[in-house]
Amino acid sequence: MRAYIGGNQAVSVTDFIELALGTPPELWLGVDGESEMERAARLDAARDILTEYPELPDDLVRIAAGVVDAHPELFDVVPLARFAGRRNSRKGAAA
Repeated sequence: MRAYIGGNQAVSVTDFIELALGTPPELWLGVDGESEMERAARLDAARDILTEYPELPDDLVRIAAGVVDAHPELFDVVPLARFAGRRNSRKGAAA
């Protein structure tokens, strides 16, 4: 089955994100190993986009809230086991 958004085929999760945002997610998140010059250029481009589309952050919050509402199972939190007693943090202190 093929998925199309606005006439564009989405093949991967990244494609869906890019088509939903209108920009590649790397623009906002950065990439491992980017140089200071690349980071500065990326942030400059992001600032330009936010200047042109000041409603974008609000739109993204609405999209994220919709995902949480539609798929709460994606955000299930498993509690971590806790120790019954409290450890004394001082070395050499009597228990």
